[in-house]
Amino acid sequence: MPADYSGTWNMVRNDNLEGYMVALGIDFATRKIAGVLKPQKVIEQDGDYFTIKTLSTFRNYTCSFKIGEEFEEVTKGLDNRKCQTLVNWDNGRLVCVQRGEKKNRGWTHWIEGDELHLEICCENQVCKQVFKRSA
Repeated sequence: MPADYSGTWNMVRNDNLEGYMVALGIDFATRKIAGVLKPQKVIEQDGDYFTIKTLSTFRNYTCSFKIGEEFEEVTKGLDNRKCQTLVNWDNGRLVCVQRGEKKNRGWTHWIEGDELHLEICCENQVCKQVFKRSA
């Protein structure tokens, strides 16, 4: 049985967000604002159905999906692109592939102890984020 990702997660570490945002083509002002934020993740998991909300004082983003079912995602509020997105389980990890105009784009979520790890990639850049489960 895969891990239970449900809950509220607060960011504690964020490495190479700047490089990742440059690879996405995000403008300078937005990168500077995003670089100082400590977003919160709220994950609702019901079997293979997920809703992941990324909340901050600047912008919020919500993505809902079913494991193994490809869907069109519009990354509104992020880089505002359309991509074909597919999320699957891989040894307890959620692995997402986003096909679109940017190469090597996607993310991987996994849990270690009370930490939620997230690696997001675009082209040759990888951003690593760590979140702690809220009490």
